[in-house]
Amino acid sequence: MRQTDGKTSSLVLNNPKGLYDPAPYGYSHVAQVAPGSRLIYIAGQGGESETGAFQPDFQAQVRQALQNLCTALASAGAGVGDVAKLTVLIVDHSEEKLKVLGAEMAQVWGHRMTPTCTLIPVPRLALDAMLFEIEAVAVAPA
Repeated sequence: MRQTDGKTSSLVLNNPKGLYDPAPYGYSHVAQVAPGSRLIYIAGQGGESETGAFQPDFQAQVRQALQNLCTALASAGAGVGDVAKLTVLIVDHSEEKLKVLGAEMAQVWGHRMTPTCTLIPVPRLALDAMLFEIEAVAVAPA
């Protein structure tokens, strides 16, 4: 299988004709996984620091959660280019928060296509201070 950046990969992301361009919102429509690939599941990462502290600002929590995601992926020998699927939970979701998420995703993913994603607005998360949580499924060669 080939990814859009031309590298041989276990993962191909695409946005088929007939569907709107989701890139400004930080996701792709379709992820295909090659047979025999190794799946990596990353638990929901919040915006907490290594000490467990949360910044009160939504954008700071998104940025920290994405850093936490990168740390978890690296521990399994993967990176953001290997992520096939994200699930995002946002407390009191709004279009303004969606713009923040899109901008932060663009910073982390850079020129790569972003993975498929489902965003779920929620009234609260596991801890009172949590405003954002992101989980991932990544793909790597077996």
